[in-house]
Amino acid sequence: MDPMFLKDVEAHKGVGHYASMIQRARDAGRPFPRIWHLFAFKPRVSSALAAFADEVMRGPSPLPPGMRELIAAFTSRGNACLF
Repeated sequence: MDPMFLKDVEAHKGVGHYASMIQRARDAGRPFPRIWHLFAFKPRVSSALAAFADEVMRGPSPLPPGMRELIAAFTSRGNACLF
């Protein structure tokens, strides 16, 4: 994966759940969402953002989670953002 624009955030070792997920993905040679770096950098601050995203993508809705993921992927592609 190409480096982020926030090199200090990406280089930060981090703690907690997201830091562990980053390490497991790296060990397996798999790509992972870059926002995990932010969550590992400031876990207390970013917990509200993570909860919001989880509720939007997985909470009650007339659209199933798979359709919401597809909409997010389509939007990311339109914004030239890897998803």
